[in-house]
Amino acid sequence: MIQPQIPLHSKIREHGYAILPGIFSEREITELADQLSLSELKRSRAGARHILSVPAVRQIAEDERLRSIARSALGETAIPFRVTLFDKSPTSNWLVAWHQDTALPFVEKVEKPGWGPWSNKEGVIYSHAPKEALEQIVALRLHLDDSTLENGPLKIIPGTHCIGVLTDSEVRELSARSPAVDGTVARGGVIAMRPLVIHASSKSGSDLPRRVLHIEYASRLQIDVGLRLAEV
Repeated sequence: MIQPQIPLHSKIREHGYAILPGIFSEREITELADQLSLSELKRSRAGARHILSVPAVRQIAEDERLRSIARSALGETAIPFRVTLFDKSPTSNWLVAWHQDTALPFVEKVEKPGWGPWSNKEGVIYSHAPKEALEQIVALRLHLDDSTLENGPLKIIPGTHCIGVLTDSEVRELSARSPAVDGTVARGGVIAMRPLVIHASSKSGSDLPRRVLHIEYASRLQIDVGLRLAEV
């Protein structure tokens, strides 16, 4: 019997993530990677942050295929607001412990109950956000290389986005007793994920690079009264 396809929005709502292979062709990914290599990105050991203004990045973030995925999770008003390039390789290798993504960039600092602490990252104002705001966000991880079990893929604990914002100790306790899924996908594929789903990644044990363009979308830039997301 042919199993019915589960709608994308249902997968993201239930599991906190969805793996979507083959969204972009080999040619498109090669062209994007070439354009990124020619761009004057301010790189760190792990890649580059705040790169939405790079023309090639803005173009891919606004591509209808990605916008359609974002709209399936957030509604018709979904808009990209932040892009980060993760560039893991044998010469730039790291692990990321289990965590949730709770910090968002803002145009200006506005003290409000439930928000904070506030910080500054490379000239951009950030605040840790409450559950209600983070539920208005989805990240699309576009893979510029194959993500395999050997080159430090994303690991996800399904369903944990429904619990809310957790403390570090709560995340550690939950991750120690919960089964995880490996987010492997071929070049050109996308992993959609909610920021509150608990995730991690190990060090790469391969000579293969693992470049990921992490594009975040919001249902609206005015995420709360007086608080407007920065487009970075």
